[in-house]
Amino acid sequence: MFRRGDAGLIFLVGLYVASEIIANVTASKPVFLGRGIIVPAAVFLYALTFTLIDLVNEQLGKEGARHVIYTAFAANLLLAAYSQVVIRLPSPTFYHNSQAFNSVLGSTWRIVAASLTAYLVSSLIDTEVFAWLHDPRAKGWRKWVVRHKWMRVLGSNTVSTFIDSVLFIALAFWGILPVWPLIEGQYLVKMGVTLFSIPLIYLIRGEYFGYGGGKMPEAEAI
Repeated sequence: MFRRGDAGLIFLVGLYVASEIIANVTASKPVFLGRGIIVPAAVFLYALTFTLIDLVNEQLGKEGARHVIYTAFAANLLLAAYSQVVIRLPSPTFYHNSQAFNSVLGSTWRIVAASLTAYLVSSLIDTEVFAWLHDPRAKGWRKWVVRHKWMRVLGSNTVSTFIDSVLFIALAFWGILPVWPLIEGQYLVKMGVTLFSIPLIYLIRGEYFGYGGGKMPEAEAI
């Protein structure tokens, strides 16, 4: 039976998976932000996915969030594999954009492997940290964090986006480019997006979803 809360949850999961795929497609364009900071265009939307998976975690619990992460991973793997197949298919003589198409979707396997590895590891760590900060049985300072959604999102994203930045840059560019300036730039941008996204999390309220394994304590503070 389809419930009112199912529509919101389906939308949230679909938005998360779509954002992951869009981020991978747009990752090939670098963006110059000034002061020597250059990031892939995907970083703005990709950073938002860490907040989205926190909201999924809140609705479905840690195990449910893991399954969503695995689904997005499979979708990205399919995108990477099918893109390579399409690139190798012959084009008709009237099609003159093969080189442009290949430059957008034909990322090297080192970049693809680095991206997928960093995504999977950092996202799974994000679910662990968020669940730890979300435990209603917590005591001490964690009890205060449990009652504040913005603290849970900020805390988990602070850890996971750093791990993601370190893993991706190190795996993709170690020995080719100076990695620390790239890590620093990506991390700063991702945390900036996290701060921007925090007000948005209060637009998604429990009555539109129906809490699952990640059910919030009844007396949640802001």
